[in-house]
Amino acid sequence: MTVNLEVAEGVGTLRLDRPPMNALDVATQDRLKELAEEATRREDVRAVVIYGGERVFAAGADIKEMQDMDHTAMVLRARALQDSFTAVARIPKPVVAAITGYALGGGCELALCADYRIAADNAKLGQPEILLGLIPGAGGTQRLPRLVGPSKAKDLIFTGRQVKADEALAIGLVDRVVPAAEVYEQAHAWAARLAQGPAIALRAAKESIDTGLETDIDTGLAVERNWFAGLFATEDRERGMRSFVEEGPGKAKFL
Repeated sequence: MTVNLEVAEGVGTLRLDRPPMNALDVATQDRLKELAEEATRREDVRAVVIYGGERVFAAGADIKEMQDMDHTAMVLRARALQDSFTAVARIPKPVVAAITGYALGGGCELALCADYRIAADNAKLGQPEILLGLIPGAGGTQRLPRLVGPSKAKDLIFTGRQVKADEALAIGLVDRVVPAAEVYEQAHAWAARLAQGPAIALRAAKESIDTGLETDIDTGLAVERNWFAGLFATEDRERGMRSFVEEGPGKAKFL
């Protein structure tokens, strides 16, 4: 399989496995959607790591496959392409991308679907589609400006240039830069810590933030308000508040 889901201690790792560069062909896109939806459903998956292996995250789409597609074929495929990435973005659990080597084109767009991005110090990211006479088609024109702002996003998309890890950190494209050998370990630790947290509250926080970024503030506040009140019906809220009163802050166990 070109993508695998490995689960241990509440953390599901979506592992790209299409050597040598994890090119995201149609089969890989479809498999990614299938496993993202599985990670969404599974109660034993409480947080997710997206990982491409020690050498490369994903170097982009399969250009040889795309070259054979005409306009009609891509009209039929474009929605499925976006849907596969959207399935990752909508996993209602904390998601971290562990970025090694190249994250270009579709690879960068996949990293944008995560809630948090940890990159190797030798990583390179970018949206080089313009160099093919194209634009990003898996969410890059939408998620990238929401993350780094429109001017920085336009610079990357208009020029197609690659940015090294230090610049990616400076512009907010990644959230942490670590030695290459530590990328997966640190990403897994981030996910494992959150996997111990209150699952419904984390889902509420993620949905409230993501919805708020896509709508007006009044609608966002309504989503937050409804989730906030709804969490008072959960066992985790009872456990968290009881622990705070009896033991002090930060000691509640949610599993």
